[in-house]
Amino acid sequence: MIILKSKREIELMHRAGQLLANCHKEIKKRIKPGVTTLEIDSFVDSYLKDHGATPEQKGYKGYEFATCASINDEICHGFPRSSPLKNGDIVTIDMVVNLNGALADSAWSYAVGEVSDEAERLLEITEESLKRGIEKAHVGNRLGDIGHAIQEFVEGEGFSVVREFTGHGIGKTIHEAPTVLHYGQPNKGLRLKEGMVFTIEPMVNIGAWGSKMDENGWTARTIDGKLSAQYEHTIAITKEGPMILTKQYY
Repeated sequence: MIILKSKREIELMHRAGQLLANCHKEIKKRIKPGVTTLEIDSFVDSYLKDHGATPEQKGYKGYEFATCASINDEICHGFPRSSPLKNGDIVTIDMVVNLNGALADSAWSYAVGEVSDEAERLLEITEESLKRGIEKAHVGNRLGDIGHAIQEFVEGEGFSVVREFTGHGIGKTIHEAPTVLHYGQPNKGLRLKEGMVFTIEPMVNIGAWGSKMDENGWTARTIDGKLSAQYEHTIAITKEGPMILTKQYY
């Protein structure tokens, strides 16, 4: 069942989203060669606590960390670790913020030092695909319009869209209906209504779109060892158009 959110609920989620966005801005300052993702995770934990919030995914189904930190060929749900980031890496930091019971979810991929032209293009295409998906998130459109816009753009640029992991509704819990695919056909799927709140979070690979799971049961990697990137926003469907609750203001 899809739970439509009131304007008040969306406003509270927006506040959580702005805190999350500000945390990502601070993370961006700290991502550099030699830093560990465990240090980033500790920073996020402290930052949220200092601002009256908590990392919602910490403890979720036994997950131990405040963030997911996925490096290079890791598609999603990478564990923060003590090994330092290296020049040329790309790393995706994903987190869910709980501020007074309201949740917001956002992931961002970062270049570590100087990355290859191919990696830089992957980051650009993935971020642009998120924007194109959000542009279709209007009352009366369908979920398939979002997925199609992402898939058509990404594949047109020579990259692939991960199928196994999707966007999702979010509210009082991290995962609610609907499931938001990042591929599909236009004019298909659930029709968008005012009050829906969900994530759009395309994961884009340089090589094949398939994934394989690490022994930890959480971390997904590309099947061919090639790079993957992800950008994610939490959005609300409003009469005025898509409202990005986790938008970063520079």
